[in-house]
Amino acid sequence: MAQSLVPHYVNDIGVNRIKIGVKEFQCMGASPPQDHPHVYLDMGSENEVICPYCSTLYVYDVALAPTESEPDGCVYVATAPAGAPAA
Repeated sequence: MAQSLVPHYVNDIGVNRIKIGVKEFQCMGASPPQDHPHVYLDMGSENEVICPYCSTLYVYDVALAPTESEPDGCVYVATAPAGAPAA
């Protein structure tokens, strides 16, 4: 599976708020297989948005890159399953 251009975020640690470096992204809730439907969220002119599925508050932080989050570990990176052939 190719990594999408739209960052995906997960809240495996169950915090109330996650700071991110983008205003358009997808929330997955948790890592598969416990994920909820992947919902596209767009903050628009605001600096925060709440996921309608898991109620995680996402806050835009200009100091963070799209590959960073605060707390660490909330950026989802798709990986091939063990034993899958290389592309």
